[in-house]
Formats: sequence, C-alpha cells, structure tokens
Amino acid sequence: MKMLEIKTALQIAKPKAEVFESIRDPEKMKHYFIEGSSGMMEEGKSISWKFPEFNEYVPVKVLKLVPYEFVSFEWEGAKDKILLVEIRLVQISNSNTLVKITEGKMEADEMGLQWFGRNTEGWANFLACLKAYLEFGINLRKGSFDFIKKIN
Repeated sequence: MKMLEIKTALQIAKPKAEVFESIRDPEKMKHYFIEGSSGMMEEGKSISWKFPEFNEYVPVKVLKLVPYEFVSFEWEGAKDKILLVEIRLVQISNSNTLVKITEGKMEADEMGLQWFGRNTEGWANFLACLKAYLEFGINLRKGSFDFIKKIN
C-alpha cells in the first residue's frame, strides 16, 4: 500500500540560531504554537505540550537535537499512531532560514488521508505562525481556534 508523508517548508527572514531557539524553547513557542509545556525540548527527554484549543496534553518524545540544524520528535500525530516529526533548518543567507518539516508515514487509507489533510494544514499553520512571530512579533494563533472549544 502507498504510504503518505507530510512535507512542507517556508522561508523565514531570521538567522538559523533564532529560528532553532524559537522551536525548542517553550517560552518562545507560547507566542505562536502551544499554550504550555512541561519543559524545554532536550534530546532524549519526554515532555508534554498543551494547545490552547484542546484540554488534554500531548506527549512528545524528543529524539534528536542538532543545534541550529535539526529537531526530531515522536508524538501521537493521529489517533493511536506514534509518528516521527523532523524539522530541518537550512541557511539561505545570514538572515534567512528555510524551515523544512516532515511527518509520517501512514497508509493511504481513510484514516491516513484524514491525518494527511489535518496535519498538513497544521504544519503549514505552524510555519505561518512561526514566521509572523519571528518577523513581526504577531501571535496569529491567539483566538484563531476558539471555535474548536465550542464544538468539542
């Protein structure tokens, strides 16, 4: 069966070091991605993230960190499916970084297709919010998903 894998990327007008720290430091992540975290992303450490639109915490197992280059972790990216997420930082110039994200893989069945659509949207949103925060100091997530609380 064909396997699905999410791949997305966006260029951010900031140096790699600043982008990297904004991805691993929960105090910075609170401005564009999560509401809270049990700790800093550190290699081999298990942490949990709280998203503003959900009541539960999401467990995250940090697998590898290469400063200013690479972050990988596992999480339940789909119901009962532990998936690998890899974030690569590519320096375009001294002040521009390409952020490349992959997540997966899942079978191309109904569950896989739902995951693929939902999480592709999620990672594109992550990148847009990261860019808005780093380049303009704007928190795009604030209030953006309040409607989900009303549905659940």
